[in-house]
Amino acid sequence: MTVQIRPFDPSKDARLIHPWVTHPKAAFWMMQGATLQDVEREYTAITAHPHHDAFIGLVDDEPAFLMERYDPSRIELVGLYDPLPGDVGMHFLVAPTDTPVHGFTRRVITAVMAELFADPATERVVVEPDVSNKAVHALNEAVGFVPEREIQKPEKKALLSFCTRAQFEAAAAVTA
Repeated sequence: MTVQIRPFDPSKDARLIHPWVTHPKAAFWMMQGATLQDVEREYTAITAHPHHDAFIGLVDDEPAFLMERYDPSRIELVGLYDPLPGDVGMHFLVAPTDTPVHGFTRRVITAVMAELFADPATERVVVEPDVSNKAVHALNEAVGFVPEREIQKPEKKALLSFCTRAQFEAAAAVTA
């Protein structure tokens, strides 16, 4: 499996991800009723933001996942935790499929984490999934995340979790 990650282009990629973010399995993405224009507007704002980026992940040259990287000291988690230098926030969403492949999502999150830690400035990845999203909690744990506590965001109750470079490398060594 070869993974490539490229910058998100709102004018081209909004059409690609619209069915992903509105799919019932993407309920935690909170875009269920979004129109194509809503998705394009949202991702135009993300890609224009100085502290938020979006990317398309390709697996074997096929678009397969959406990844977001953000500065949690500037957006998403401001005032909800004490950020450290080198903290990077992350969201990811795997495209829905009628033919799931066992272990695919775990390989995707591993590739996302490797991409984030490829930047030497990244010391720790921060995530804040919905507390009821047990599937993503298990994936996060598999790549080294350690839950810290529940936090209340405007849109959800979230499980604040952290993964240092060393924790990710240790988890990756176990699955290698």
